[in-house]
Amino acid sequence: MASMKDVAKLAGVSSATVSRVLRNSPNVRQEMRDRVMDAVRELNYRPNRVARSLRVQQSNIIGLAVTDIENNFFTTIARAVEDVAFENEFALFLCNTDETPERERLYLDLMRAEHVAGMIIAPTRDVGVRLAPLLEDKIPVVAVDRRVEQFEVDTVLSDNLDATFKIVSHLIAHGHRRVGAIVGIPTITTGRERLEGYRRALATHDIPFDSNLVMTVVPRDVNGYQAMKALWKQRPAAVFTSTEVLMAGALRAIRELKLEVPGDVALAGFDDPFWSTLVRPGLTCIRQPTYEMGRLAADLLIQRLRNPARPTREVVLKSKFIVRESCGCHDGVEDHKGS
Repeated sequence: MASMKDVAKLAGVSSATVSRVLRNSPNVRQEMRDRVMDAVRELNYRPNRVARSLRVQQSNIIGLAVTDIENNFFTTIARAVEDVAFENEFALFLCNTDETPERERLYLDLMRAEHVAGMIIAPTRDVGVRLAPLLEDKIPVVAVDRRVEQFEVDTVLSDNLDATFKIVSHLIAHGHRRVGAIVGIPTITTGRERLEGYRRALATHDIPFDSNLVMTVVPRDVNGYQAMKALWKQRPAAVFTSTEVLMAGALRAIRELKLEVPGDVALAGFDDPFWSTLVRPGLTCIRQPTYEMGRLAADLLIQRLRNPARPTREVVLKSKFIVRESCGCHDGVEDHKGS
């Protein structure tokens, strides 16, 4: 039975190009598309995943558990993982845990029962006890966006602490000394690291930490909205938000309070959603390499399946600092290197 690699070899293209043609991606030249489809017909190629599973005595399913599928960050992660899975003739089982450990346990138990080839997860709090059965069954796990602190697993992150330090320092440099923060709860590693970056920026600029200016919440739009309403009672000059959904909620509250950005309060935060340039003023953001994070997590999982004994890796990717008018500045882009 012909494989995707056989099609690629006959057509004289890469497996990734074959994958894009079969997905009907628009970013393929017609001449290339014709060569691939000619090879598909000549070899009578069908992506027979069941046959592959039997052939290698391994499930052809990769599990992906994210905490909020409505968050554009995780939607992009899912797309990247699915692209790599398809290129390697795996199917993807997508789970939305909704930041709920009980829901996460349900899906992880299901993944174990289905004998998935491997699991990629953006974990909720205290995930170790729920991951332990998979790891005991030798099912490889890759963490993305957040660390699994109880076990050593392959991990893909962005530069949370350093990027937060940079963006909060930027707010301070523009005269905002009362900088509020709306961040994820500290049991989530991204929330804890971004809070630490915020605190370091304050300390570096000799500004005392004021707990009244910090709201720690589960990252949801409604929580960002409520946190901004509560935070405004402290009259911050600027606000840093640690996720896209928290920024969306904070911005909704700012509009409802009839505040001007940046005149009444400056605003900056993590993630650079598509709508960040559609609102006025444009939003100053940390743009994470989201698609690259998803692809790398999937690549690490595939590598682990091919070589279970290889050393564990943690990869921290750099972000881009996007300066727009919401902090009172002119537009610009500045690379920010991670560790």
